[in-house]
Amino acid sequence: MNSDIKLEEINLIEKYGVATVLPAHEFLEKNNIPISGLTNEVAKNELMKNGLNELKQTKEKNWYHYFLSSLLSPFNIILLLICIVLLYTDVILPSTPSYANIFVILVLVGASTLLEFIQEYRSNKAASKLRNLVATTCTVLRDGQKIQLPMKEVVINDVVFLSAGDMLPADLRIIEEKDLHVGQSTLTGESEPVKKASSSQLASINDIKNVTDLDTICFMGTNVISGSAKGVVIKTSDDTYLGKIAKTLQAGKPETAFQKGIKNISKLLIRFMLVMIPITFLVNISKHDILITFTFSVAIAIGITPLLLPVILSSSLAKGALRMSKKKTIVKKLDSIQSFGAMNILCTDKTGTLTKDEIVLQKYLDVNGNKNYGVLKHAFLNSYFQTGLKGNIDKAIIDKATEMNLSNISNHYTKIDEIPFDFARRRLSVIVSDGEKTQLITKGAVEEILSICNFVYDNGTVLEMTSQIKQNIRTFTKKLNSDGLRVIAVCQKNDISGISHFSVKDESKMVLMGFTCFLDPPKESAKIAINRLNEKGIRVIVLTGDNAEVTQCICEKVGIHSSNIISR
Repeated sequence: MNSDIKLEEINLIEKYGVATVLPAHEFLEKNNIPISGLTNEVAKNELMKNGLNELKQTKEKNWYHYFLSSLLSPFNIILLLICIVLLYTDVILPSTPSYANIFVILVLVGASTLLEFIQEYRSNKAASKLRNLVATTCTVLRDGQKIQLPMKEVVINDVVFLSAGDMLPADLRIIEEKDLHVGQSTLTGESEPVKKASSSQLASINDIKNVTDLDTICFMGTNVISGSAKGVVIKTSDDTYLGKIAKTLQAGKPETAFQKGIKNISKLLIRFMLVMIPITFLVNISKHDILITFTFSVAIAIGITPLLLPVILSSSLAKGALRMSKKKTIVKKLDSIQSFGAMNILCTDKTGTLTKDEIVLQKYLDVNGNKNYGVLKHAFLNSYFQTGLKGNIDKAIIDKATEMNLSNISNHYTKIDEIPFDFARRRLSVIVSDGEKTQLITKGAVEEILSICNFVYDNGTVLEMTSQIKQNIRTFTKKLNSDGLRVIAVCQKNDISGISHFSVKDESKMVLMGFTCFLDPPKESAKIAINRLNEKGIRVIVLTGDNAEVTQCICEKVGIHSSNIISR
């Protein structure tokens, strides 16, 4: 990234702080937002004032933008400058004008320009048609009525309704919600959904450190995974968080090696011309008249310029783009073909890319590594009764319990409360009762579960957790990880009578029950693709949030052999 480009910093406290921590009713009162939504007249005035709700970077360009971009390439500019000089030396000065050289150069410039223009314009139009196939509407409250509007017509203070599958049309402040989970991977890279609420858990705006702390704000470009909600638009178009990121990325977009190479060659040619033309002119001026000498000097400049190079480059890149189109890939910028071909390192995700993303529960074990149906039962109750988004792990547990005819046990239990999952705790708890006893059942990452367990269930006996037992468990689970299994620990607590409202502090002094082990098998096509990449000299690096041992096992199976694992 160019060092002279100053990236715009996004001040989250200044931009979202007050809206985040204010209670929903105070937020509505402070901004004078009517419960019935904006009127069409107010919305129309707002739209005229601030423009359409679309990012500047995503606005569709006109054909002449692509044409000028193709025409004004470094090589073409040099050839056009030569044409201007030839216009003087071959047309204006001689008694008999000659247009041959000018015509040849213009044909070459035109051919190069048209090849690149046609390819890029058609590719971008095709990409635009694909975007238009996706529904870009949202449900908005106007004049007390729910209506469907194009996302680009949403304005500040619009009341928007959200449900599972919806794209966020703008930055919203949630005012009502029910089990709302939002996918923010486009902003944070985190694949797991984030829970959003109408009331913030933050004590003050000073607690806002990063975008994940904004628990009452939903952002443009993200999508609703589960639940429903009602929110008020607080930022639109380029003023959104996504808009600021897009602007930053656009401002700091570095030149590719290919673009740098073209620019350096162009500069070199210009330097040669600036040196050779005066030298040639001074050497020959004593032997010939000025016109002949100057014409000869210009001919030298034309001779050292590779006239066919722009055409060769454009045709070669266009051929590459055509081959990519046969593989159902749209190339929007011809220069990217060279970057694609020059690739020597490919970074990829693991889940769903190298693996099938079809998690299956393989084992349910007690702390001694023996099959234990009690562990499966407790894991099932936790997954079945949680009201948040049921991920692949929950579905795998429920499927296995159904297969083992254990799913009917849910009829004998009643849910009392729930302590939702979050990325700090990396665990989730449900409180259930069978009429006789009430249990708090928790499942989560092994280390996080070990940190809240004071006891361990061993062959019908509850033993005190010791440091030696913890070390044995870590060694055991690490061995499971090295076999490619993802391990989730399960624990429970019975002595919770008298508690009316449960919180994270109640996740303590628990009894470790055992472990559920999951397998996400690698794709057969992944190994073939990686072998082909290795044959081409391309190194594959895996970037994942999964366990290091599990990742290494999967990598070995698909042909990625590396002893260097970096964990944060």
